[in-house]
Amino acid sequence: MGSRLISVTSPFDEQSDPKLKEIWGNALAIQDYPWGLESVGWQGAWDFAVSPYAVLAESAQDIAATVKFAKENEIKLSIKGTGHDYLGRSNGSCDSLLLWTHMMRDLSMKEVFVPKGAPATEKGVQAITIGAGCRWIEVYREVMVNQGRYVQGGGCTSVGAAGGFLQGGGFGSFSKKYGIAAASLLEAEIVTANGEIVTANAFQNQDLFWALKGGGGATFGIVSKVTLQTHSLPHYFGIVKGKVIAKTDSAFEQFIEEFIHFYREKLNNEHWGEQVTFKPDNSCDIDMLFQGLDQNEAEQTWRCLKSWVEGRLNFYTIELECIAVPARDFWSYNYLREHFPKAVIPYQGGKEGLFYWAGDQSQVMAYWHTMQSCWIPLSLFSKEKAVHFAQELFKASREWEFALHFNKGMAGAAEDAAARSKNCSMNPAVHEAAALAVFGSYVTGIESDKTKGLEVRKKVNAAVQIIRAVTGSEAAYSNEADYFQENWQEAFWGGHYPRLLEIKKKYDPENFFRTHHSVGSEL
Repeated sequence: MGSRLISVTSPFDEQSDPKLKEIWGNALAIQDYPWGLESVGWQGAWDFAVSPYAVLAESAQDIAATVKFAKENEIKLSIKGTGHDYLGRSNGSCDSLLLWTHMMRDLSMKEVFVPKGAPATEKGVQAITIGAGCRWIEVYREVMVNQGRYVQGGGCTSVGAAGGFLQGGGFGSFSKKYGIAAASLLEAEIVTANGEIVTANAFQNQDLFWALKGGGGATFGIVSKVTLQTHSLPHYFGIVKGKVIAKTDSAFEQFIEEFIHFYREKLNNEHWGEQVTFKPDNSCDIDMLFQGLDQNEAEQTWRCLKSWVEGRLNFYTIELECIAVPARDFWSYNYLREHFPKAVIPYQGGKEGLFYWAGDQSQVMAYWHTMQSCWIPLSLFSKEKAVHFAQELFKASREWEFALHFNKGMAGAAEDAAARSKNCSMNPAVHEAAALAVFGSYVTGIESDKTKGLEVRKKVNAAVQIIRAVTGSEAAYSNEADYFQENWQEAFWGGHYPRLLEIKKKYDPENFFRTHHSVGSEL
């Protein structure tokens, strides 16, 4: 590997690079270092560690050579693109070799892409090919800002575009319109456990192709590049942001019920995504995004809920703002810096237009007490179940705050997006879900008060159990789940797990690629 084999120093070493003080806590800048992780630990699960050496891969051939070397010498591989993983699956150890794909950031737009091995009658679609080290901000800048197209990726711009996010299924703000991110996967180049470079698509290695669309990253091999379908760009993207505060417990429970009705009647469609957060202080934070509507249409959508609250100001206060922006400018750093400077944090003064959302800043270098999730079926939003569902959401909010991520459920999605998403290997529960309930607690930096962390986890667990009881399921999203998830095979993949396990045995019979709670890790 020559100069591509490098030694790695922990950022917590006193002799580390003095430049660290300048970039510490910048979600994009820390990714320029092999130790860079978005999260730095999980209480009782994993602690921050670095591999003593890393291979700075620049090609699929580099990846293949590293896999062969590690396998022949029985060396554990730690695989990292951006290190944006809550469960520590990119975390190193003193006896591991880091395979780092950070430099593999080639992007290539395809006016007509036809997968390898396709018949001559295959027409092809517009697409983009993405290297394993690309972040979504780089992809969005090329596809949306430069080309005026759309590609379904993640909401956090610093997340890797081809790694664990995509291979775990992946959601973005507009997944109700464009589908699970993996549903846009047309082809993947992947290095298998024997060091072979193979192509997987709908026409060759079809079983591996299906497994990569939700079966988990660093499980079936190491993806070196992917090709994703692009879509037409709407005229506008926008946000509805605000807060409702109830003055009594009963008023808050009543608001939750009203919001359930409002979501069912107005928001359960392809135009709306993102989240609302219910809190123990009887407040609800609203952070919803929309596509395909102008500002007036979005405001009209929310008028009935706003009027309901404003007609009861003895019990509530409300702040609500709606903003629509040209869709092509939604990920343009220059546009956002001019119009919404507080919304973005640049990488090294905005170099190359890279930025991440200020709302994501608090999670940079986070140490987690816990994170848990469960899918919420649309059936709970029905008129018949709304009252009981509101009561249970209220009970859960007494224990701990939680968010309903409506873009992370495919109920109400556009017909074509729903159809493509059903060809993915995630837990089928996602297709009937209106939202994903997400619970979590963390601090910035390494946690020292372990007792406090355990107390917090108990409260989060209590809230989660209330919601799981009302859903009747433990189905969860594998990329945002409890490290200690019980029955994780069923929770993450449902009825797909036996098929995924057979594919794992076929392409990795010696179980070389093995991460926490990945397919086959129990063997």
